[in-house]
Amino acid sequence: MNEEKDMADALAILADYRVSIDNIDAALIHMLAERFRCTKAVGVLKATHGLPPADPMREQQQIARLRQLAKDAHLDPDFAEKFLNFVVREVIRHHEHIAASNGVTKTG
Repeated sequence: MNEEKDMADALAILADYRVSIDNIDAALIHMLAERFRCTKAVGVLKATHGLPPADPMREQQQIARLRQLAKDAHLDPDFAEKFLNFVVREVIRHHEHIAASNGVTKTG
């Protein structure tokens, strides 16, 4: 009888964790959508003024900043860097597309 109650309690706790995880996932998606809305505006600005899609110095600063944020949050900094690199690659791809749509080549 105790095992059944323990299992029921564990399943209830699991369900609560899953609700929290689902809410966090939804928040992450909405935050990424907002981030990409902003980076799209940056891409248009860069293309309009002939600036290159990528900014390696800014990317290195962001990596250092996010690695420190990850450490402070007790998140693996390597994971945070990989995540940022994935996002930045996608942003640059969008910027290159915006630039090409405005007649700007990758080199300028």
